Amino acid sequence: MAASLRELRQRRKSVAATQKITRAMELIAASRIIKAQRVAQEGEPFITELIRAVSAVATYSHDEHPLTAEPQQVRRVAMMVITSDRGMNGAYSANAIKTAARLRERLEREGVEVVRYAVGRKAIAYMNFRGLPIRQQWEGFSDSPTFAHAQEIADALIADFMTPYEEGGVDAIYGIYTRMESMLVQNPRARRLLPLEVVEGVHVPNEGELLPLYEFEPDGETVLDALLPMYVRSRVWFYLLQSAASQLASQQRAMKSATDNAKQLIERLTREANQARQAEITQEISEIVGGAGALADAAAQD
Repeated sequence: MAASLRELRQRRKSVAATQKITRAMELIAASRIIKAQRVAQEGEPFITELIRAVSAVATYSHDEHPLTAEPQQVRRVAMMVITSDRGMNGAYSANAIKTAARLRERLEREGVEVVRYAVGRKAIAYMNFRGLPIRQQWEGFSDSPTFAHAQEIADALIADFMTPYEEGGVDAIYGIYTRMESMLVQNPRARRLLPLEVVEGVHVPNEGELLPLYEFEPDGETVLDALLPMYVRSRVWFYLLQSAASQLASQQRAMKSATDNAKQLIERLTREANQARQAEITQEISEIVGGAGALADAAAQD
């Protein structure tokens, strides 16, 4: 049954209102994404240099630290999943959740217990809906994280990592976040956060080459005690920044697609409304002509 002219106009008005909202959200995301991307990129060199510093201390001091020591047996692993707090950002959160699900399946096949840490309301809602227990959760800052948020999350992860297994501690921690490759490409990633793999950035000497002389004050263990928590916090901070930039890019793309779809729907509804209006006019003309003809026939009979 064809819609009436009034219904078509109401639908067109509703779609036009929705288009204004999606267009505004697209512009807001576009204005914020440049800053978010710049902040995320600016933080990467600091992380790289911090890795080199930690690697140098861990390699040349010959001190073994709990945060760098490989566990003899991996029995319990924590997963920190970073998603968004709100929707309307395409498949951003769904892709991160799928990546976490694949990692969980692999770990469980290996007989490893999985403990969940959720960042963002989408991850929290997903786990609660499926009855999956969450050890700790954070929300409300997915699109604008601060270093204080990263420090709070990192300190909680370090505390659980340092706790013995018998008391509920974990043997390893993985972070699932979304890295922003470009405005069009955002890839979810799963990276081991603890224990640290401090091998990147260490110079391997050639044959006959002298090793650099490192001196650590007061000692290597104290330096590691200061550097390693800083590294973990910075790494979590980097994950949050990359995820925030990816969320905004995905939101902008989703809102642009929604705006374009609304425009096409408005054009189609306008055509249908015009056709309905023409049909009404034609019907009115037919009724007028018919009425005039009836009056003329009645007058002729009189």
